[in-house]
Amino acid sequence: MRSLTVRGVDDEVYEALKDLARRNHRSLQEQVRVVLEREVSLARGGHLSRCLAIRKRLEGRTWGDVTADIRRERER
Repeated sequence: MRSLTVRGVDDEVYEALKDLARRNHRSLQEQVRVVLEREVSLARGGHLSRCLAIRKRLEGRTWGDVTADIRRERER
């Protein structure tokens, strides 16, 4: 695996990344890696193609009325 050094990171960006890492229970290095991987995936269209595949797989299915189901259950 390769290494990457990023210089000249704005203090505000650095602090925001540290905060994200803390909230996600990750190290700063892990958080930066996740952000970079997501950005590359989005740039390549990875998320869109996965969403389209899921949408195609679910095509034609009918979904019940969840609100009506809950109301029926409450009336029992």
